[in-house]
Amino acid sequence: MSIDAPRPSGRSTYGGPRPTSDPPRPYTPLWRRLREDEWPSLEEVLRGRRGHLTPGMLLVLLLPCLWGLTVPLMVGYQLARTARRRARRLFPVRPEGHIEDPEVLRLQRVRAWLALVLSGALLAVFGGSKDVSDAQKQFLQRLLFAPWLALLSAAAVVALLLWVARPGARQGMRTQLWPAGRSALWFFGAWTLVPLLFMAAGKGMTFLSSIGSGQSWLLVWVLVVFVCWAPFWWVIFFLCFASGPAMRHAFNLSALHAALPALVTTVLVWVFAFLGLSAGGLPPGPVPLAVCAFLGGPLSVTALAWWEIHRLRRRHGVRWRG
Repeated sequence: MSIDAPRPSGRSTYGGPRPTSDPPRPYTPLWRRLREDEWPSLEEVLRGRRGHLTPGMLLVLLLPCLWGLTVPLMVGYQLARTARRRARRLFPVRPEGHIEDPEVLRLQRVRAWLALVLSGALLAVFGGSKDVSDAQKQFLQRLLFAPWLALLSAAAVVALLLWVARPGARQGMRTQLWPAGRSALWFFGAWTLVPLLFMAAGKGMTFLSSIGSGQSWLLVWVLVVFVCWAPFWWVIFFLCFASGPAMRHAFNLSALHAALPALVTTVLVWVFAFLGLSAGGLPPGPVPLAVCAFLGGPLSVTALAWWEIHRLRRRHGVRWRG
């Protein structure tokens, strides 16, 4: 007489339901997980693949001489992780209503790289030290004024589309204005907080230098540095992670109309072109080549935007009036 092995059943020996375990998650390298919307926790980063602290990490954590570098890196990672999470929730990479066209994205990337290479070639061949400094100033000005000009351009384009939309579609578009407006308030509120937090941190450091040294000076120093600089760097990280999707999708306005990001980009690139012309003149080089370089950027962006809108109309039935 042979004893058969017990067959698996849905109940345990004691009659209760058998606990089920989730299948193990496949291992993903850390550098790939950093490209996802949700970064791994600090504990996962420290433990690594095997689930325990490595000897090198233990050495770094135990040696006080390395704490001056380790602690800021750990705090900075946690600040960047929470800021990225908030930025991705407010400005997702693929927001609602966004229609992603791989061919359009491919041509946009090619156009961006060609513009960068041609601009660098013009500066290298025909530009001097003054032209290089002017290009740096224009880059900083665009970085500073791009969000505000994008907001004004988006408001103008939205007002135009609301004006030409059908009465039935207009009401549905108005209901989508509040989510986009809330995202814009977050973004521009963060931009406004940057100089305020920087001045507050400067005041805190001035106060710290005035109290001198003492037994509790180290604790006060840690508290002042953390309270003053942690919010500043959190806002900086938030803006770094939110600026790309916010500019690319026009503050999530694709929920109102799928063509809005392309229209806002077109208006914005022409505004920057004429602002750069009024501030620094034409690009360096012969006049015909400089005129072509000046008009090439805005015209190519406009052509790509209209091609994208054409494909939205032909492939997805997007209409101007909703």
